[in-house]
Amino acid sequence: MSHFIFKAKTPTGEMYSGEKEAADRYELYKLLREKGDEVIEFKEKQGSKKRSERKSFFSGRVKMIEKITFARNLGSMLQAGLALSRALAVLEQQTKNKTFKTILLDVIAQIGRGTTFADALSKHGKTFPNLFVAMVHAGEQSGTLAESLKVVANQMESTYNLDRRIKGALIYPGVIVTAMVLIAILMFIFVIPTLLKTFTDLNVELPFTTRMVVYVSDLIQNHGLLVLAALLVIGGMISGFAKQEKGKRFFHRLFLKIPLIGPLVQEVNTARTARTLSSLLGSGVDIVESVSITAAVVQNVHYQEVLSKAATAIKKGDLMSKIFNEYQDLYPIFFIQMMGVGEETGKTGEMLLGVAKYYEDDVDQQTKNMSTIIEPILILVIGAAVGFFAISMIQPMYSLVNVI
Repeated sequence: MSHFIFKAKTPTGEMYSGEKEAADRYELYKLLREKGDEVIEFKEKQGSKKRSERKSFFSGRVKMIEKITFARNLGSMLQAGLALSRALAVLEQQTKNKTFKTILLDVIAQIGRGTTFADALSKHGKTFPNLFVAMVHAGEQSGTLAESLKVVANQMESTYNLDRRIKGALIYPGVIVTAMVLIAILMFIFVIPTLLKTFTDLNVELPFTTRMVVYVSDLIQNHGLLVLAALLVIGGMISGFAKQEKGKRFFHRLFLKIPLIGPLVQEVNTARTARTLSSLLGSGVDIVESVSITAAVVQNVHYQEVLSKAATAIKKGDLMSKIFNEYQDLYPIFFIQMMGVGEETGKTGEMLLGVAKYYEDDVDQQTKNMSTIIEPILILVIGAAVGFFAISMIQPMYSLVNVI
């Protein structure tokens, strides 16, 4: 059981706050609706959440592709007429992931005790996020669980492919930069000292650039561990700052300002917003809950804030597009206009699905373009580094020739 702190509204419009024990947020809604009250907002106490997470501490090891396959196969089995428990038992036997097998056995056991599928999944929040649980819950309520599972599988697959494309675009420059750093360190340790000894023995005056290279070489050779420790400390401080609220806001805003990366970040978050909202609304999830879940799916804190404000505005009766229109620096005008059209026609889910496909295709093209652009930039950087090193070593040789 989880402990919830909530705000609710009575049928007469009176607002009040309270605390209640419930299996999950859906049971909380149900308990209050039975009294005729409406939940305005709620917060789960952290202690109860941690207990739930401890039950599934292995769940982080289940790969995304396994969850996608699970949702798609389960949806197909249910559509073919298999009972939920039997379909889950088949999938449990098929999976080779011991962690996932344990989780599925627990889910099957809970369903056998009368727990709903959504409630059973919610006990394993690290494996099945709010998006997954909400869509399963909506499918159970509407009798379209098979369709909801296929929708969530498609949504997760789109997110997974989007992440893969972005990571793929960064692999090439990452490998090149790592190789450059390693080669530079080896040269500073083995090559520079040998040349320096030659120049010192012949009493050659070293130019400024050569002295810089020699200084770095001496630093690495004589104080290598100290330099490494300093870099680790600096990296730890930056990492710690990035995890704080101020740090997140700073870095997430910085990413939006960097050329090439900024537009990509904007379109990735727009695509995720559109895809997630479309999936949730299409499965019959309440619009306020859909926006709240979407806020947890996007990773940039500035987008999360906009979605949180949108959820609050919707409770007051405002349109989503009105809120998004105030943040055109984050969400493109095309996304906002299409959302407005969807709200006017009552087809927001369908409109956002088209928007998601548009921006996902655009991100795919941008990542390909980025790979093309990064390659010549890396060649220039490598050329500049090699040129600087060559000049630094050749200049003393000219002086050596003059001495001879």
